Amino acid sequence: MNRLLEAEGLVGGRSGHTLFGPLDLALAAGGALRVTGGNGSGKSTLLRLLAGLLDPMSGVVRANAALRYLGHHDAVKPSFTVAENLIFWRRFNGSGSSASALAAVGLDRLAATPARYLSAGQRRRLALARTLDPAAPIWLLDEPTNGLDAASIAMLEAALARHRGAGGIAVVATHAAILLPEAQTLELGLT
Repeated sequence: MNRLLEAEGLVGGRSGHTLFGPLDLALAAGGALRVTGGNGSGKSTLLRLLAGLLDPMSGVVRANAALRYLGHHDAVKPSFTVAENLIFWRRFNGSGSSASALAAVGLDRLAATPARYLSAGQRRRLALARTLDPAAPIWLLDEPTNGLDAASIAMLEAALARHRGAGGIAVVATHAAILLPEAQTLELGLT
């Protein structure tokens, strides 16, 4: 089995307080993991550990392919246009077509609009446009449906299905119902 993402004996926490673990996980091409749990249970911490943004208290994470991470904050620069925001992230990540990414999230008609004029849902869709990069097999999404309407959630679900169908994987931390057929589920609890 070609594992794109693995964790062994992973323990995560904040300020010396253990939130979860030890846990083991492995995701191969086409796989998905839905991470659930109450506020403060460690869902965001887990995604940051998997993305390499935090060091674990113990254990190891192996990402065996390029990844994209979407956190709680959209990382949208208000003074940049929609297109300029995406161009910045595409250059930073080194891949993807800005025009096709904007069209995929329904923002192509707003390409010249300064991001400060976007609604919360439009900002989230812009963040998704930079994250849902088919050149990166691993997608780590923290509460990706925040601010999205039903049509945008359906767009996200379709993008996840296409990505997994092409051999990518997704780890989605969420409180919301989101369609992830045959996904593994990891429920984190407060300790």
